[in-house]
Amino acid sequence: MIEISEEKIQSVRNDFPILSRSIYGKPLVYFDNAATTQKPNSVIDAISNYYRNDNANVHRGVHYLSQQATAAFEDTRKKVAAFVNAGSPNEIIFTRGATEAINLVAWSYGETFLKAGDEILVSALDHHSNIVPWQAACERKGAHLKVIPVTPEGELNKEVLAGLMNERTKMIAISHISNALGTINPIREIVGMAHGMNIPVFVDGAQGLSHGPVDVQDSGCDFYAFSSHKMYGPMGIGGLYGKTSWLEQMQPYQLGGEMIDKVTFEKTTYNEIPYKFEAGTPNVADVMGLGAAIDYLNMLGWDFIKTQENDLLSYATQRLQQMEGVRIIGSPAQKAAIISFVIDGIHFFDAGTILDHLGIAVRTGNHCTQPLMNVLGINGTLRASMAFYNTRGEIDKMLAGIQQVKTLFA
Repeated sequence: MIEISEEKIQSVRNDFPILSRSIYGKPLVYFDNAATTQKPNSVIDAISNYYRNDNANVHRGVHYLSQQATAAFEDTRKKVAAFVNAGSPNEIIFTRGATEAINLVAWSYGETFLKAGDEILVSALDHHSNIVPWQAACERKGAHLKVIPVTPEGELNKEVLAGLMNERTKMIAISHISNALGTINPIREIVGMAHGMNIPVFVDGAQGLSHGPVDVQDSGCDFYAFSSHKMYGPMGIGGLYGKTSWLEQMQPYQLGGEMIDKVTFEKTTYNEIPYKFEAGTPNVADVMGLGAAIDYLNMLGWDFIKTQENDLLSYATQRLQQMEGVRIIGSPAQKAAIISFVIDGIHFFDAGTILDHLGIAVRTGNHCTQPLMNVLGINGTLRASMAFYNTRGEIDKMLAGIQQVKTLFA
């Protein structure tokens, strides 16, 4: 671990203009980073610079601006590939985000490989976005959706998982990190179990790339989806890592320009990967923003990010556990800086509304994990999700706000 000074934290906070604003006359305390992270000046500037200086469509133009935009666009693909240690930039497909990446694989893989009687495994920890597309694929093909249960601590039950895998299992689709509980799933171990039975593994990495390094070759996963806006980049862009061997076999998800090779009225042939899966004009400006976000994370370094977030998680957990009438939901051994909690006798929406008027942004509800909430026997929680630009002082403000909520309802 490294030592982090208050001056360093303030310097980082100065990179994020929104953190200096006020809400209802109170300084903003932003603890909704699992929903979306804030953006540094370098990301905002990269998007603005593209539209001011380089705006042109990519890949099909011979003129200067198109060549410049295309080079920057493909440089970002290489940057993403290096960031997750993909085997080749061609294994990176740009999408609108993790949700589209999941839908791409669920549809394209499902249409290519899934048949009646097959099984897809998801987990009770998963976001709706990693449940519904697989559910729909099973309905289309007459396959069955099976669920890996969770332990009372909020961890995947690996013993049950082992028993669920069989020759009919065609995919295991799991989240890297639970957006509701912060549970970090043992991806490498699960991939090892699955590959021992020739089962591919899809990882929903929406929460993964913001909290620690991802090495898709080391984990061995077959697919990894991510969203830029969860990792300090712009909304509306994200991507999919997929092993070449799978992508080359899968049918294209959308049809149109760019993804074609030759078109006649009698027959169309498709482009090579990754372009086979990138129909139409891409979101070039936000790809530039994604590249800038990766540069920013690389500049900070994972030692700084993990040290700061682990300190915040430990401090917030300890302080919340000391508060009477407050209960943290889930206690996984490996956890990211996400805490879900309930306040006895107080609805999460009411508590969240009061905190908001104190300038404190937390998430309330089921966090797009209704099946998990049903398993836990609750309707929802308050969720404080922290980032490296947050501080212990902000946690203290949230705790003081919770105490005001309790006092008001008492």
